[in-house]
Amino acid sequence: MVETDLIVIGAGPAGMAAAVEAKALGLGVLVLDENAVPGGQIYRNVEAVARRGGEVWDLLGDSYQHGLGLATAFRDSEIDYRSGATVWQVNADGTLAFSCDGAAKTVRAKRIIVATGAMERAVPIPGWTLPGVMGAGAAQTLLKSAAAIPDGKIVLAGSGPLLLLVAQQLIDAGADVSAVLETTRKSNYIAAAPYFPAALRAASDLKRGVAMRRVIRRQGVRVLNGIRSLRAEGEACLSSVRYETGGASESLDANTLLLHEGVVPNVQITRQMRCEHEWYGPQRYWRPVLDRWGATSVDCLAVAGDGGGIFGAKSAAAAGRLAALDSAFRLGTLNENQRDEKARLWQSEKSRNNSIRPLLDRLFAPPAWIVNPPDDETIICRCEEVSAGEIRECVALGAMGPNQMKAFARCGMGPCQGRMCGLSVVETIAAARGLTPEETGYYRIRAPIKPVTLGELAALEP
Repeated sequence: MVETDLIVIGAGPAGMAAAVEAKALGLGVLVLDENAVPGGQIYRNVEAVARRGGEVWDLLGDSYQHGLGLATAFRDSEIDYRSGATVWQVNADGTLAFSCDGAAKTVRAKRIIVATGAMERAVPIPGWTLPGVMGAGAAQTLLKSAAAIPDGKIVLAGSGPLLLLVAQQLIDAGADVSAVLETTRKSNYIAAAPYFPAALRAASDLKRGVAMRRVIRRQGVRVLNGIRSLRAEGEACLSSVRYETGGASESLDANTLLLHEGVVPNVQITRQMRCEHEWYGPQRYWRPVLDRWGATSVDCLAVAGDGGGIFGAKSAAAAGRLAALDSAFRLGTLNENQRDEKARLWQSEKSRNNSIRPLLDRLFAPPAWIVNPPDDETIICRCEEVSAGEIRECVALGAMGPNQMKAFARCGMGPCQGRMCGLSVVETIAAARGLTPEETGYYRIRAPIKPVTLGELAALEP
């Protein structure tokens, strides 16, 4: 079995920064990344897009281009980087199992940093399983990976900075964006107002958001606020989008509907490790409980980046460096004073970048009708095709929580292992029982946390 000082899981901004910092401090570092190239979601394919240059590189903008420097430093550090490596089990003794090139392998480290980032929140509305409906982040991934944009009329719906960013990028790429339907309500602005003064530390980000909205409107795209009762309609595929605004029902023809209600931490590994987690009310998600260095309640494990709470790419990179510094301290490479001295810059940067999040988290809070779909026919668990109504029926029959729901309706038992449906299942059960999500709990995640084939297991190295 291969042994090393530090394993970093994921090569997004947090993972790359952690690996570069740890390598510079003299630690042996192994990076396991499910993707083919470093960058993660936010900097996906940044090296190839930079080499091609041209229109796509320009329209993705400064926030994306910033990732090239990080990816270059990561490559230059000559770190042991395994791409296409899917981690499916992590143990408290630092042993880790992953699949790569058709075989399962095991490695052991003195310390592990989980930098698996975030996922788009599932947006279960009527018709969201129709062909032509997808996440806004998925459309951005297509643009970064293949310079591809959807054909026909595009409608974007939901809330959050990424919704506006994707809309602007698609418009700049020549796509036919007909409307942006925002679920943000007046009450969100009221709730966010007290956090505006602190957010001024990140004034450039605030200005960028205002500018994006103006650019979208100048292109003749309708931008509507406070929409409700969103539905995707069509027979074999999407043909129209229906919604309510100002008490009236309206419909738009559409070939593609891009949904987005923010992103949430990917907690599969920390859940499988039985780390302590907490419910974050403003954005309605679970996150692992971390100290200022990213350390979890499990001795060998730390989390860096959006897997520990959503704060954005620049904050994630700073968090990665802090987790690496703490790992070096715990492994005896640095003393406490050295760690703290090196950490000052990154703690300051992280604090500055985080200052805008309380405002954004309340301004773009997901609405109740998204997290707990009122339409009984709306599919929540796509893997097993379980509807909101079926979940409520199971609660009436005695299913007290998400783990019991597995036995009643197989929610969370499909290929995604509950990554997509977990939050919606918890919210629906909680509402049906008159409880909070904290009281309801979450899925008990067991290995393997990603699908693994019998062939891979048969090829497991002894």
